[in-house]
Amino acid sequence: MYNELKNQLNTQKYTWLITGVAGFIGSNLLEHLLKLNQRVVGLDNFATGHQRNLDEVKTLVHEKQWADFTFIDGDIRDPDTCKTACVGVDYVLHQAALGSVPRSIEDPLTTNAANITGFLNMLVAARDAKVKRFVYAASSSTYGDHPALPKVEATIGKPLSPYAVTKYVNELYADVFARTYDFNTIGLRYFNVFGPRQDPNGAYAAVIPKWVAGFLNKESIYINGDGETSRDFCFIENTVQMNLLSATTDNPDAVNQVYNVAVGDRTSLNTLFDEIQKRLLTRVPSLTKVSPVFRDFRPGDVRHSQADISKARRLIGYQPSHTISDGLEEAMDWYVGFFNHS
Repeated sequence: MYNELKNQLNTQKYTWLITGVAGFIGSNLLEHLLKLNQRVVGLDNFATGHQRNLDEVKTLVHEKQWADFTFIDGDIRDPDTCKTACVGVDYVLHQAALGSVPRSIEDPLTTNAANITGFLNMLVAARDAKVKRFVYAASSSTYGDHPALPKVEATIGKPLSPYAVTKYVNELYADVFARTYDFNTIGLRYFNVFGPRQDPNGAYAAVIPKWVAGFLNKESIYINGDGETSRDFCFIENTVQMNLLSATTDNPDAVNQVYNVAVGDRTSLNTLFDEIQKRLLTRVPSLTKVSPVFRDFRPGDVRHSQADISKARRLIGYQPSHTISDGLEEAMDWYVGFFNHS
């Protein structure tokens, strides 16, 4: 189904708005859409995104494709900026947010302003502009303290962090807009997305790029807890597929829903450590084998996470193209190249 969609998009041009376009997921969406000869408006304030991500995309597409990209340097917390960005747009892919559980615990006010006020600004602007569909980044953190595995969309627990609260409120707002204004939305609960252009630096870097950076810089690699904490790691290609399928599906039962975006498997941190190290040792001969340093569990983290993706398969036609092994193979080459040129 995804291949059919790509063929269709190559012959039919739409205008897409990507918020958070300079970020990891946003820039990958931009790359794919431009390669499909689509028009893209991108919005970012560079709070967590990087100009280098946009520069890299520019090198990966044709000059004519890049000319179909319009960038707006702006903040979703400003309603007028959101309105301007939505003019003439067919589909919104809303990725802009302040991620990170620890950051939200340290600064809940800023997280709330970006993730709830900013989200509502975008919903109102998209509704007023009469966009065809509003696809937004939800989060697996919404499952909170519910212990059951795998995670099924209809059953959640209590949030364990301010970040999780904000992402759940996004889902509530989207549902209300669907019921009150007949506005089409789809939420995507991302499970530990990873891949090229994911920021390896900073206090809030995700575990895979952070560990790769630590290996390559010959620093200590820390594991929170005993290493048996597990996650459903999802390569970026799967995430892009789900965004594009969700935006364009003509299945009426698929709209105004929330979906897990994952592989449907789980990997412990100990296994992840070994898999990353194994791949790096074959690529960088100067590295030597090391052991991780274990420390206390991190507040707000859930112990295990694994998604049931049957709903996305059934209603959207989602078929993950990459396992965690496939994704690590592709991502590792990018990370090694990134650090060699940093």
